[in-house]
Amino acid sequence: MKRVKRRYLALQLDSAGVPSEREFMDAIWGSVTRLYGEVGASLTGLSLINFDAERGVYVVKCLLVSLSQVRSSVASVTVVAGAAASVHVLAVSGTLKALFSNI
Repeated sequence: MKRVKRRYLALQLDSAGVPSEREFMDAIWGSVTRLYGEVGASLTGLSLINFDAERGVYVVKCLLVSLSQVRSSVASVTVVAGAAASVHVLAVSGTLKALFSNI
């Protein structure tokens, strides 16, 4: 049986306010489903791992095979919780330890 490879992304949110974790993930999921449909979104394995409110950094996990789709979906986010926003990828790593050492 083949092992499932995952990647962790550190995402920086630039917005007027600080949305909740749920509002942020709703915006990301909405972007993924608009670009790739519900089937494509379900194949990403996207989930929230960590949230640092002070720096506005969110850490999400996805499958390696869908990394490019998740990155393009993150780049297309323009509204989070009703406010204009942009999301930038700070770092991508295969382990959380390496990701936190890079950000």
